[in-house]
Amino acid sequence: MRIETIRTEGLGDSTHILIHDGVAAVVDPQRDIDRFEVILDEAGADARLVLETHVHNDYVSGGLDLSRHTGAELVMPAGAAPVFRHRPAFHGEEINLGSMWVRPMHTPGHTPEHMSYVFVIDGRDVAVFSGGSLLVGSAGRSDLLGEERAESLARLQYGSVNRLASLSDEVGLYPTHGAGSFCTTTGAGDLTSTIGHEKKTNSVLAYEDVDAFVKGQLANLVPYPSYYRHMAPINLRGLGEPDLSVPLLESIPDGVTVIDARRRHRFAAGHVPGALGIELRNSFGTWVGWLTEHNSPLVLVLDEDQDGDEAVRQLIRIGFDDIVGIVRNPGADLIRFRTVDRVEFAEAARSDAQLLDVRAPNEWENGTVEGSVLSYLPDLAERTPAGLSASRPVWIACGSGYRAVTAAGLLQDRGFETVVLIDDGASDVLHELSVTV
Repeated sequence: MRIETIRTEGLGDSTHILIHDGVAAVVDPQRDIDRFEVILDEAGADARLVLETHVHNDYVSGGLDLSRHTGAELVMPAGAAPVFRHRPAFHGEEINLGSMWVRPMHTPGHTPEHMSYVFVIDGRDVAVFSGGSLLVGSAGRSDLLGEERAESLARLQYGSVNRLASLSDEVGLYPTHGAGSFCTTTGAGDLTSTIGHEKKTNSVLAYEDVDAFVKGQLANLVPYPSYYRHMAPINLRGLGEPDLSVPLLESIPDGVTVIDARRRHRFAAGHVPGALGIELRNSFGTWVGWLTEHNSPLVLVLDEDQDGDEAVRQLIRIGFDDIVGIVRNPGADLIRFRTVDRVEFAEAARSDAQLLDVRAPNEWENGTVEGSVLSYLPDLAERTPAGLSASRPVWIACGSGYRAVTAAGLLQDRGFETVVLIDDGASDVLHELSVTV
């Protein structure tokens, strides 16, 4: 038996491919399925099953397309009830794959219909694909379907993670959600584990009762991207295969949202008025999906050496199909803003400058620069904080400069003069203030 784990960093998710005796099963594929087809082809494996653990909230599934491309049977939890043809999985049944078989296990909590899949070889449980139920060092959060259902789903999750923990210690644990995913209750750990290791180390299995579990699971949850609300409806109806070919444009047409994905110093040095500056890296798609209207027509501005294919992939994974084109040179009539280092920012803080911290609420708990206006970047995108004045410059910080650059562009469009801490974070400024007192 061989299991390939394919990580999608920007989503914090993994797709797993199990291969045994030339037969393959793929669990929770994202929409850009060519990555998985390459692995299947190289292994010479016959894909028999595509398994979905739940109706995903954080990405558009590639399960339907992959099943059509490979001829594999698409399996989804019976409670999902999508509109397209599939095999419904029922708790405790046996799905035969010749020399191995699959036993679905109903593990509700992350979503009501959620299924985990136990693979059995030679009569022995060898691996469980747990989706968004029991994770490495964590569990899938239960509030993504709304606060009114969060407690009831958390109670179901308690039973589910403990049901999974009743499997043999040597069973491999292969969750879909991991480190970096907004679908986890706390910071998840490695990509894979074993049931035995999780029983020893995972805090979600250490609660004394269901009430304590619920309280712990629903405490201090971080905000999650606004585009999530579009994913489940899409995954229940299917979206069709994406087109990764995006034309190069000489200029920016009217009626589009401009996403400037160049490196942050390039954006600061000159960008098209109204452009949203989101540097291309692993989290690019998440931030575009969080800060723009879902599937609005986009034009991407990229440096010559940046990978346009990667930018498009990140966007189609969350259902942004209306990508009009890519511009490599934004042209003239650009606007800019000033950038500073931690020393200059600390000096401004001592001089009673107007400061803005756009980190997440859980980051503020570790300390903020005194006098800063606190507004998480997604909140800033919706409204200007009452404490900011356009009569003087706004000095903006985040954790690294990445989000601060985006915030600067947003405020520029509202008539503010902005100054950005571009390569350091608020914690660096706090350190600078402490050592130069």
